[in-house]
Amino acid sequence: MKNYFLLLLAFLFLETVNAQTPLLNFPVGVQAYTFRKHFPTNVVGTLDTIKLFGITELEGNVPKGMTAEAYRKLCDERGISIPSTGVDFGQLEKNLDTVIKTAKILGAKYIMCAWIPHKDKFHFNISEAKKAVEVFNKAGKTFKENGLTFCYHDHGYEFQPYEKGTLFDYIVQNTNPNDVSFEMDVLWTLHGGADPVTLLKKYKKRWKLMHVKDLKKGIKGDGSGGTPAENDVVLGEGQANFPEIFKVAKKIGIKHYFLEDESNFEMVNVPKSIAYLRKAK
Repeated sequence: MKNYFLLLLAFLFLETVNAQTPLLNFPVGVQAYTFRKHFPTNVVGTLDTIKLFGITELEGNVPKGMTAEAYRKLCDERGISIPSTGVDFGQLEKNLDTVIKTAKILGAKYIMCAWIPHKDKFHFNISEAKKAVEVFNKAGKTFKENGLTFCYHDHGYEFQPYEKGTLFDYIVQNTNPNDVSFEMDVLWTLHGGADPVTLLKKYKKRWKLMHVKDLKKGIKGDGSGGTPAENDVVLGEGQANFPEIFKVAKKIGIKHYFLEDESNFEMVNVPKSIAYLRKAK
């Protein structure tokens, strides 16, 4: 019953938006983590909700207890593609065959990693960055040989100062551009003290994907790559200059944009963020 109520809520909200207003000239995607409270109990109902929202692309992994084939079939039936799937750092260090097999079953072209392990929560260091470079280059080469593109998703802590730049600069500059690409998370970029527009322009050929999310005004990062859920706000209500971000992102060729909402009010916030995207120029 709860799921039907949520579906009705989503439908009624989106009906208040001018449904004929064209979306930005790229598909609307969503990161599966947005619906982390829903997938474990109702995969089918969650995918139905995603479809109702008008979302046609999904980034994420196969839900627990389900085969990749079965999940792909459910998504295909709803017109939802899975261009990108995830992998944790530990998997990158091990046998990648299973990761590659799953990605191909899902139809994914990209494999993303969103976290580099580090001992000090508030201080990612050069030794850990060097380890990441080594792992990324090796895994990225293997993925490339299998027709897949590896992307590292920034999480804010990489913007620690290092030499004349940051540790993020070190990672980008020391990974093979043929094998390692990047996914920008707008909220975590801001949280790390970096400017998304400047960073997109600086490494324009390396960015392939984007997490579209906004950071509450007035919030500054602490180097941890974490922030309370209430600091993830509806698009357009936070610090991000999305008109300029989208302008540059489209210019440099980013084609997959995944809306991600880490708040505790995703069923309310996601429709509002989609409404914002409908009006974005």
